[in-house]
Amino acid sequence: MKSIRTSLFAILAMIVAVTAGGDSPSPQGNAASHTVSKAEFERWKTELSNWGRWGKDDQIGALNLITPAKRRQGFALVKEGFAVSLAADVDTEKAVDNPAPYEHTMLAIGADRIGVAFHGIAHTHLDSLAHVNYDGKFYNGYVPQLDVVMKEGGHAKNSIHNLKSGIFTRGILIDIPRLKGLPYLEPGTPIYAEDLEAWEKKAGIKVSPGDALFIRTGVWGRRKAVGPWLRGRIGRAAGLDTSVIPWLKRRDVAVLGSDHPQGVAPSDPPGSVHDFALVILGIHLLDNCDLEALADAAAARNRWEFLLTAAPLPVRGGTGSPLNPVAVF
Repeated sequence: MKSIRTSLFAILAMIVAVTAGGDSPSPQGNAASHTVSKAEFERWKTELSNWGRWGKDDQIGALNLITPAKRRQGFALVKEGFAVSLAADVDTEKAVDNPAPYEHTMLAIGADRIGVAFHGIAHTHLDSLAHVNYDGKFYNGYVPQLDVVMKEGGHAKNSIHNLKSGIFTRGILIDIPRLKGLPYLEPGTPIYAEDLEAWEKKAGIKVSPGDALFIRTGVWGRRKAVGPWLRGRIGRAAGLDTSVIPWLKRRDVAVLGSDHPQGVAPSDPPGSVHDFALVILGIHLLDNCDLEALADAAAARNRWEFLLTAAPLPVRGGTGSPLNPVAVF
């Protein structure tokens, strides 16, 4: 009888263990393997959503977290007045990672014209919440009609024009290559929440609501060393793993930037962090920042927080804007 009871308890324990290791409804992902199932990713679209958080008519998403108090916190970080750009130089040369170079034409001795299709992996730019959609729905449920958008010359909601007054907040740099003792990460290297928290511990900082968070992978340093390579959704790049998404929500990041469009590539689904941040979390994205000078400046001071300022072009209906973000220490 005792052996029967022991066997029953063993079977019961096995059932509990299997159940606990299954596809949990908690929006944490699989902490051990970092695997995020398709079903879990789809649940996150509801469980982690910021839709309606700041009202049904909200068009700026997580930028609502940049309060006057947060701006004052950012301003208080300016000790020296030393400024450093986070933008890559305007690139007019076609390459495998720059299929649509800047167009710069001189019109006269003192006049010129500049043109660019700025989305993609080459040019430093800010994505608006009218840039990416899931099944036709943009952030906060905005559903435009293609013919209307094309006829009217842009979006009626969520456009970059909402950011005409610019972004002014506390910026934080998380330097993953420096954390790992490397000059840069190799393409395809995933960055996990544990890496972000290991850097916080090393640097003595913590990401808090309303911050502009920048993740350095070393793209521009590697490009300088080995030349351009195919990145983006059809290429390979280091970046945030899909499993980091709940961490971004918990920390209430207001702006997310990197030297690549945020997520590791390839990823499943493609563009997972980038697209989820825009559509579900309402986080504006700073793509393709050149963070090399910022990393050097921060390391020289052992200061990984700074005042971040960024001002896009106020294009009505626009899906984003090229810009020059600036960090001030």
